[in-house]
Amino acid sequence: MSSTARAKDVVSSSSLGGGGSSRSVVATTTNDHHHQQQAPLSRYESQKRRDWNTFGQYLKNQRPPVSLSQCNCNHVLEFLRYLDQFGKTKVHLHGCVFFGQPDPPAPCTCPLRQAWGSLDALIGRLRAAYEENGGSPETNPFGNGAIRVYLREVKECQAKARGIPYKKKKKKKITNTQIKGPSSDHVPKPMKQSS
Repeated sequence: MSSTARAKDVVSSSSLGGGGSSRSVVATTTNDHHHQQQAPLSRYESQKRRDWNTFGQYLKNQRPPVSLSQCNCNHVLEFLRYLDQFGKTKVHLHGCVFFGQPDPPAPCTCPLRQAWGSLDALIGRLRAAYEENGGSPETNPFGNGAIRVYLREVKECQAKARGIPYKKKKKKKITNTQIKGPSSDHVPKPMKQSS
């Protein structure tokens, strides 16, 4: 099997957060050797498991194969770049006449990439899965600063290329009246009417 065929097998098994609502049921064996079913996994848990298995398969397909204990942030960055070939988000290049336009009027030859939001969510799931599978938070390659920098660069690049600004959400300041509500002795003044 060629490396491209292997690569497609890896991604097709994951679908990167796909929209499917399939739920898997886990069967466990009790001491009485009866099968007992647990509650079905949530969509998030199912996707996290698929993502974790996909990443593990990606590491196994490397030449030479990489074990999880040897995995570092560079492997994660390579994985994110590798996933771009399966992306569905048009990202206009600097030379494209549609660069910076959110809704271009015609097709172009610019590449399709993974959307920033999809990559960000993927990293969140893999970061959690790493620790759930025995990894230490201190050595978690998905939480490495290089990953955050890469995601920020992808976000900014895609925002510029598509003409869509991402703005930080401002934290609202909470005032005393918002916490307590209006006091009972506060009576609003009537508005003056002009004649």
